[in-house]
Amino acid sequence: MIMKKSIFIIVLLFSSIVSFATQTKIIVRAKAKDAKFIGSSLGGAYVIIRNTANNKILAEGKTSGSTGNTNLIMKTPRERGNLITNDQTAKFLATIDIDEPTFISIQVVSPFNNRQAQVKASTELWLIPGKDILGDGIILEIPGFIIDTLKPRTHQFISLNSIKNKPFKIKTNIVMMCGCVIDKGGIWNSDEIEVKGILKKNGVYFKDIDMLLTETNLFEGNTTLHSAGNYELTVYAYNPKNGNTGVDKINYVIYE
Repeated sequence: MIMKKSIFIIVLLFSSIVSFATQTKIIVRAKAKDAKFIGSSLGGAYVIIRNTANNKILAEGKTSGSTGNTNLIMKTPRERGNLITNDQTAKFLATIDIDEPTFISIQVVSPFNNRQAQVKASTELWLIPGKDILGDGIILEIPGFIIDTLKPRTHQFISLNSIKNKPFKIKTNIVMMCGCVIDKGGIWNSDEIEVKGILKKNGVYFKDIDMLLTETNLFEGNTTLHSAGNYELTVYAYNPKNGNTGVDKINYVIYE
């Protein structure tokens, strides 16, 4: 009889604790600096929400949805209280059970599928039971560019004879951190972005290479190479208007 009463009391206490916990919703979004939201088309941004007291993960997952309405985000003057998102705009919606105000940390890793360009952004705030944070939610800004060097390829072995007395072409694909396109005269204007290659030979600086847009997102430059060696190419993009930067680095070999 005593054991049954003890079990009953434990069950009662457990039930009261569970019933006291309240589901609380919070929306988290990742937005590229000077651009749009990071969603399904780029593979999403990874979100981790933790209780700062014990570092326990309360929710995690990827943002999904569209990059958002271009006119609303990029062209419409924003007034206090006006939303810049709609139902289709990329987000991560978490439902968290808490029984008291909880101080949480939110970390976003983005772009999740482009490791060389990944940026971590974070913030902290109080989450209060039953007090949802919806609408635009919590927006974390992701600065930079995603840069993928297409030519030469990583660790490509190139015969010196095949490039002697010929332009050695460099090609790089560059997009905003949301995947938004860069084009001449576009919303993300290539004329405002400085793109250069920095070339090293056998670990020593060799030369700079100017790179220009040849088609949407694609930047190209030419140089000449006259000797064999281990080459390292660093391509950077820089927008002085907003401070966005991005870098990609590859190595290749020119052999006799």
